[in-house]
Amino acid sequence: MVPPARHLLRAKDLADSRYFEPLAVADLAQAAGLSPAHFSREFRRTFGEAPHQYLLTRRLERAAALLRNTDRSVTEICFDVGLSSVGSFVASFGRAYGAPPLAYRGTFPPAERHIRVPDCVARAYGRPQYRRFREAEASSGA
Repeated sequence: MVPPARHLLRAKDLADSRYFEPLAVADLAQAAGLSPAHFSREFRRTFGEAPHQYLLTRRLERAAALLRNTDRSVTEICFDVGLSSVGSFVASFGRAYGAPPLAYRGTFPPAERHIRVPDCVARAYGRPQYRRFREAEASSGA
């Protein structure tokens, strides 16, 4: 496989970071510095899928994560990930994940059951438990 050119990676990074915006193939092509037609051919040849399909896949992945981890409505999630039609979203999601969004959400525990751990607590428990100071050895061993 030919390594992707930097200009194609710039367009792919744009799709990954701004998937929730109304991006078109022309916007991605502009980021890559290519004409839309040439960009589409090169993107498909390099990454194995059309730029529009890649963007849709990223949006559906983010939607699936929101369905698993939040209690937000399907309509809210649809618009938050950059899609403009709930019907198209439901159909695309069903093709990609084998179930409509609400059925997909039903296979996971409710979002209210997710435990949220504050960063300060996670950092405290993530610190190494061993001590290198001799005072600690003297007080625990003596």
